[in-house]
Amino acid sequence: MAAFGTVFMPKMALTTFENNQWSPAATVAADSIQLHPGAHVLHYSSTCFEGLKAFRHSDGSVHVFRMDQNVKRFAQSSRFLSLPAIDESQVSQMILDIVAQYAADVPEPPGSMYIRPTHIGTEGAIGKAAAPTATSMLYVLLSPVGDYFTAGAKALRILLDETGMRCAPHMGMIKSGGNYASALGPILRAKAEVQADQILFCPGGDVQETGAANFLLIDGNEIITKGLDSSFLHGVTRSTILTLAADLGMTVSERNITVDELLERAAKPLVEAALSGTAAVLTPIGTFIHNGKEHKVGTGEAGPTTQKLRQALNDIQWGKAPDTHGWLSQVV
Repeated sequence: MAAFGTVFMPKMALTTFENNQWSPAATVAADSIQLHPGAHVLHYSSTCFEGLKAFRHSDGSVHVFRMDQNVKRFAQSSRFLSLPAIDESQVSQMILDIVAQYAADVPEPPGSMYIRPTHIGTEGAIGKAAAPTATSMLYVLLSPVGDYFTAGAKALRILLDETGMRCAPHMGMIKSGGNYASALGPILRAKAEVQADQILFCPGGDVQETGAANFLLIDGNEIITKGLDSSFLHGVTRSTILTLAADLGMTVSERNITVDELLERAAKPLVEAALSGTAAVLTPIGTFIHNGKEHKVGTGEAGPTTQKLRQALNDIQWGKAPDTHGWLSQVV
C-alpha cells in the first residue's frame, strides 16, 4: 500500500450551505473544489472532520463501521466551531452512497477504505475573526489504506510530556485541524531529539492523549483510560475497545491517571499500553521516555491482551465475528 492517506478515489460527495439551507448532495471530482482566498476556513480555521472506515467481508459485501457515532461527533464539532448545523441523515446517506460507488475499490483485509467527511467555512469575509461563517462546504473523501504506523503493530516509543497540551482545553472534544497543528511542533521535536513515535500529553502529570490517538493502559484484567471530559477527543475506537474489553470480562476503569502511577504500573512485567483510533486501530506501546530516561512497558513488545482486543475489533469489522452491538452499516 502507498503511505496512509495519500491515495484518493477520483470522486467525492459534496453539499454546500448557502441561504440557510443545504444543497442536494452531488458527486463531484475530488480535486474540483474552489475557495475564495478570503474564505473563513483559510483565516480563522473553521474546519472539522471525521475519520471512519469501510471494510470488505469474505462474501464480497462492504460495511461501514460505527458511522452513527462518527456522524454525531461530526455534528458536535460543527456546533462547537459555530459552523452551520449539519444534516446528520444527509451526511450518513452521502457516506453510504459514495462508498457504494467505490465498493469495488475497498481493499481486502487487512486494508480498508478510509472515509473523511470534512466541513469547512467558505464565506469570503476576513473581517469575521470573531463571527461565524454564513456559508460552508461539506464533502466526503475516500482513501484506500493499510496500516497507519509504517511499522504496523510494532511497539511504539512514546514521550511523556508534562508541560504541554495537545490543544486548548475547550477545544479538546472537537476534531479540528487546528488541534493537530498545535501538536505537530512538539511531536516533530520529540521525533528528532529522542526518536519518539508520538507524544503522550500529560499536562501537570495528568495522562490525557497523544497527538492523534487515545491512550489505554492494561494491567492484568483491568483496562484503564482517562475518564471523558472536555479536554480531549472522545474516540469512537476508544469506546469500542472498552466495550469489547467488558465483553471479555475485563474491568474497565475510566478515571484520571498520573504519570507517576503510569510509570509505576509500566514497570510490572505483564503490563501493556496502547494507542486507539480509527487509523491506529489498537497499536502497542513498548517504551515510555520521561525526563531523559527510557522506561520499558512490560516486556517492551506487543502484549497478548492488546493483540486479543485488536483481533476482536478486526474480526467484527471484517465479518469474522458476530456484530452483536449493531456497529456495521452494510453498503452493498
